[in-house]
Amino acid sequence: MAVTDNRAGVGGVEIFWREAPSPPGRPPVLYVHGNPTSSDDWIEFLERTGGLAPDLPGFGRSGKPAHFDYSIEGYSNALEAFLAHLGVERYSLVVHDWGAAALGLAQRAPERVEKLVLMNCVPLLSGYRWHRLARIWRTPLAGELLMGLSTRWGFKQLSREATAAPGPASDEFIDKVWSHFDHGTQRAILKLYRAAPTSVLERAGERLGELRCPALIVWGEDDPYIPASFASRFADALGGDTRVELLHGVRHWPWIDDPGVVDTVADFLVS
Repeated sequence: MAVTDNRAGVGGVEIFWREAPSPPGRPPVLYVHGNPTSSDDWIEFLERTGGLAPDLPGFGRSGKPAHFDYSIEGYSNALEAFLAHLGVERYSLVVHDWGAAALGLAQRAPERVEKLVLMNCVPLLSGYRWHRLARIWRTPLAGELLMGLSTRWGFKQLSREATAAPGPASDEFIDKVWSHFDHGTQRAILKLYRAAPTSVLERAGERLGELRCPALIVWGEDDPYIPASFASRFADALGGDTRVELLHGVRHWPWIDDPGVVDTVADFLVS
């Protein structure tokens, strides 16, 4: 399916999104990326399933205003306004990493969600402890210092732990992310992590059991940031039929380490 680029002012923020036509009779799929990426993550998925993939405020090509509420609630509000702007009532939802903020929106009106896919996403559950890098970002001054010292070379070295292939992530991936890793994105990351102590994460998932739609959880077992145990924890928390796919030798971006993930997700969404 042809993927188009789009822009519009939504709720006082300029939003960039990618869009491809949905199959007849099916609600669109809303794809929500995490940190520090953008809708670039979802192009292959959109080509298979159609749908909508916004750059979240603070990331990619969307606006990065200082006044935006970079929190789970703030992103849920922004995504709700985005769907309203496009006249979307019912949708399927695919989230990765901090795309889990969209689960806040999903829990507001569970009946609107047709299908749900979770991939190595931030746990809106008890018992999660932030990883080393996130703990630095959450620390005033230390986070700002780390952001201020960030370089493309340093980012490339950090990518070694995020993907399973030997060496750093591909230059194509690094360039896509680094080209948008400006002051606005750095500020958004710091505010987002500081708005999310573990107690807030737990409260944000209190109504996951009300999501009774069919769900698929795809999780790289070797993720250095979010333990694979949270895949089954999410499955237990959701209220509908849920299938869990644990991928051995796969890390934080499952579709990068295992391109077959695109087929797995697409088949689930269109079946």
